[in-house]
Amino acid sequence: MREVLPALGSVACVSTVDGRRELAESVAAELGCGVVSFAAEALHEVVVPSPSARVTSALGTPSVAEAAALLAAGSSSAAVLLVGKRSSAVATVAVAAAAPDVVVVGIGADGELSAAGLAALREAEVVFGGPRQLELLPPAVGGAERIAWPSPLVPALPRLVAEQHGRRVCVLASGDPMHYGIGTTLVRLLGAEHVRVVAFPSSVSLACARLGWAVEDTEVVRDTGLLRRHLHNGRRVLVLSAGKQTPLEVAQILAESGFGDSAVTILEDLGTAGERMHHDPSDARPLNVVAVECRGGDGIAVAGGVEDSRYDSDGQLTKREIRAVTLAVLAPRPGELLWDVGAGSGSIGIEWMRAHRACRAVAFERDPERAERVERNARTFGVPGLEIVVGAAPEALHQRADRPDAIFIGGGLTAPGVFDACWNALRPGGRLVANAVTIESERLVADLQSRHGGELTRIAINRAAPVGGFLAWRPMLPVTQWTVHR
Repeated sequence: MREVLPALGSVACVSTVDGRRELAESVAAELGCGVVSFAAEALHEVVVPSPSARVTSALGTPSVAEAAALLAAGSSSAAVLLVGKRSSAVATVAVAAAAPDVVVVGIGADGELSAAGLAALREAEVVFGGPRQLELLPPAVGGAERIAWPSPLVPALPRLVAEQHGRRVCVLASGDPMHYGIGTTLVRLLGAEHVRVVAFPSSVSLACARLGWAVEDTEVVRDTGLLRRHLHNGRRVLVLSAGKQTPLEVAQILAESGFGDSAVTILEDLGTAGERMHHDPSDARPLNVVAVECRGGDGIAVAGGVEDSRYDSDGQLTKREIRAVTLAVLAPRPGELLWDVGAGSGSIGIEWMRAHRACRAVAFERDPERAERVERNARTFGVPGLEIVVGAAPEALHQRADRPDAIFIGGGLTAPGVFDACWNALRPGGRLVANAVTIESERLVADLQSRHGGELTRIAINRAAPVGGFLAWRPMLPVTQWTVHR
C-alpha cells in the first residue's frame, strides 16, 4: 500500500472482500478513512484486466483488489482503475477513482458537426480532443475548458478522465467514434452505460460514397501489415492511412504480393472543400484513405491447410493435410486465444489467426532462428499480431498470465513438464491437441489419453510422386493425434 499511495493523494475508503474486512479495517485506521466490503459473488461480476485462477479457487472470485476498488469507486458513477493490481509478500493492492459520464462527439475533417453534437458541446464544461480538432471548434461552443490529448494517450486516459469527476465532459473524435475511434476505448474504460456517442460519417462511409462501393462488401484495414490477408482477385479494400507515406507502403505490398495491377485510388481530405481523388501514391496528402480494387495475383486461401510452399520453412512445418485436420479439431472461434507450443514455422498459429480477425495466438519457439522465421511468415500471411515467445517449454509457459482457449503441442511433447504446464494453463472447457510422430511421443499420448480421456486419431497421408515415367504413392510419416477437452 505504501508503495502505491504517495502518488495518489487522499484515500476515500479501503475496499475488499467480506472475508478480508478485518485486515482492511487495520489498514484504513492507519489511513484515516472508512472501509467497505463486498460479497465474493458481487466481485465476481466485475470485469477486470487481471483475473486470477488462483484467487478464484481460494475466494470464489477472479479478483479482489481491482474488483473491490472499482465497485467502491463506482457506487454512484463510472469508475476507472488508476493503479492496476500490485502484489507484495503481504498484500495485493489496486486503486480506482470515480469518473464522469462522457459524451463522445464525432467531428468532420473541416470541423462540421451534427446538430446533436453541437448541442452536447455547448453544454460541456470540458472538451478533450486532438489539437487540430480543438482548433476546429466553432465559437458557439463557448467557454468550455479545452484539453489536448497527451501522447501516448491510453496510459494517461484513466487519470485524465477521473480528474474531471463532477463536470460535464465531451470528447471529440474523427468521424464515427466507434470505428477504430476513442469511443471504443472509453466504452471499454467506463462501461457503455456511462458513454453517449454522437456519431458523424466516418472516412469509410465517405470513401465508399465517393467510389460507389457498398460498405458491407468492402474490407477495411487500419494497419498495412494486415493488408496481405485481404488480397484476393476482385476484392475491394480500404486502408485507413497513417500519413502520406501509407499509399507508397500499400503500392509496395501490392507489388510484392503479385497484385501490382490493382487499381489504387487515394482519397484525401474527405468531407472538406479541398477534397481530392487521384491515383499517384507518391503525391499524397497526410489526411488520406487508400482504396484498392484487387486485380491479378494469387491470394492466400482463407481455409486451413494452405499450400506448404507458401511458408518459409527449414522442414519444421506441419504439412498441409495434417494442418487442415489439426485446425479443424482446434476449432478456432472469434476472440479465442491459441498457444502454439513448438511453433516450428508458425503455420498453426498463423492459420488460426487467419480464421477470424479477432482470433489471437502466441507462438512458443525455443530456436531463435526459427522464431525469426515465424515472424517473417506472420508478416507474409498478413497476421503481424501473432505474438512470438522465444524460449523453451515448460519454462516459457510458466511466465504467462493469460489462459488460452486452445493449445496445440506440435513439438517438445516428451519434454518433462510440458503437458502439465499446458493442461494447467488451459481454460475450463478448452481444447488441447497434440500431434505425435515418434514412437516415444505416441506412447506418451496413449498414456495421457488413458488418464484424461479424449480421442486418438491415426492420420496417414500418401502423395503421388514420379517413379521413373510413372506415378506411385509415397507415404508421409503417419501422425497420431490426441484431442481432449479440459
